[in-house]
Amino acid sequence: MFDIGGVLLEWDPGRVYRPLIPDPVELERFFAEVCTSEWNETLDAGRPFDEAYAELAARFPDQAELIHAWRRQDDMIAGEIADTVRLVGRLRASGRPLYLLTNMPSDVFRIRQARYPVLRQFDGWVVSGDEGVLKPSPEIFEVLTRRFDLDPAETLFIDDAERNVAGAAALGFRTHRFDDAASLERALVELGLLDPV
Repeated sequence: MFDIGGVLLEWDPGRVYRPLIPDPVELERFFAEVCTSEWNETLDAGRPFDEAYAELAARFPDQAELIHAWRRQDDMIAGEIADTVRLVGRLRASGRPLYLLTNMPSDVFRIRQARYPVLRQFDGWVVSGDEGVLKPSPEIFEVLTRRFDLDPAETLFIDDAERNVAGAAALGFRTHRFDDAASLERALVELGLLDPV
């Protein structure tokens, strides 16, 4: 069970915002005070962008144009993480069932799935924007296990966010905190999910 951003796709909002806010200190302040991770999570949970934008632009009217740039979701993706994509291909070839569990707006997921081939190699997916609930809440993991008849003890969850990994582990999943494809490959081999090359 794979996360997407930071594991399969390289997601970096700075790709959009560094040209718009060249001063690194100001950019950090913008992400800390305006387009915060908490605000972005409301979009991941299914809040319409127009509504979220209107509320935030009313609070920060001088930042309205910059807030609107958050719509440029495609520009925030640098591409697939090639080494992880190769691991997905090897897992797929071995016949292992593969699933996605992602915090992402519904429409953004559909666009990315059409654009990036790796996201079409999975047997199923659960997207927070469809469900109205985010990782690491137990509810979204329960949706996944129920929908695809998965046993947490027999399911490996791979994510780059420690809180999501901890949430999955608390529910009995095997887990791997993703840092890079090389360490993931070692973990998959140790678990007997991949043959060593």
